[in-house]
Amino acid sequence: MTSTMDPDQVAHWADYLLDAADTRTEVDPITGTVPELTTEDAYEIQAALVARRVGRGERIVGAKLGLTSRAKQEQMGVDQPVYGWITEPSVLGAEDPVVLDDLIHPRCEPELVFIMGEDLEGTDITRWDVLEATARVVGGIEIIDSRYKAFSFTLTDVIADNTSAARVAIGQAGRAPSELDLRLEGCVLEVDGDAVATAAGAALLGDPAGCVAMLANHLGRRGQKLEKGWIVMAGSLTDAQPLAAGTVATASYGHLSAVTVRAR
Repeated sequence: MTSTMDPDQVAHWADYLLDAADTRTEVDPITGTVPELTTEDAYEIQAALVARRVGRGERIVGAKLGLTSRAKQEQMGVDQPVYGWITEPSVLGAEDPVVLDDLIHPRCEPELVFIMGEDLEGTDITRWDVLEATARVVGGIEIIDSRYKAFSFTLTDVIADNTSAARVAIGQAGRAPSELDLRLEGCVLEVDGDAVATAAGAALLGDPAGCVAMLANHLGRRGQKLEKGWIVMAGSLTDAQPLAAGTVATASYGHLSAVTVRAR
């Protein structure tokens, strides 16, 4: 499927979403105006949106998946993940708070994060290729922040909005993929000291490395690749939890260091 939008339309919607993020103003979904928005249209808008961020000095440092759980796919009526990009300003330092005034309606979710040890390029990448190309896996928390009103959107809307990317916190210590079974890697998400969700890596379509392979193949079909040194988030292990002022969220893992974010 090819994009049905002309370059001016793509530019308009990319500016629309970037302005929403910059001004922290929630906006109507694109599909409210363009109900026929296709997946390829949405990825074209996403690419233009990210290009604008790069054009003003942001650097791409990784990529991410969304909708990598069967439950979320069934809820959205789709059978494949969505893909987006991570830029350097979104990566939180170890002591950096999540500044709520910079976001619209942020939520947190635990992630398994792959640190690439070498480039991964092609259209027939397997989970084994991913494991060989990964330097280490660390625990993480992603802060998502849809720019759409009431956190309500369709599949194509969220693709255009760079899959709700906002902030990323990752653990400092990790393990080589050969040292653990990612499908069995457990996670507990605590919010303000209460355990609110648990999951294992198999929640990600049965295999986190398989999810990353899907992302690599998606990029390969577009002449892109996962690059050495990038961080790659395999998708949320649990449902996202809202963040409010003072909220402390911790994702604890079976064999990886825990990650904590604090909202301010």
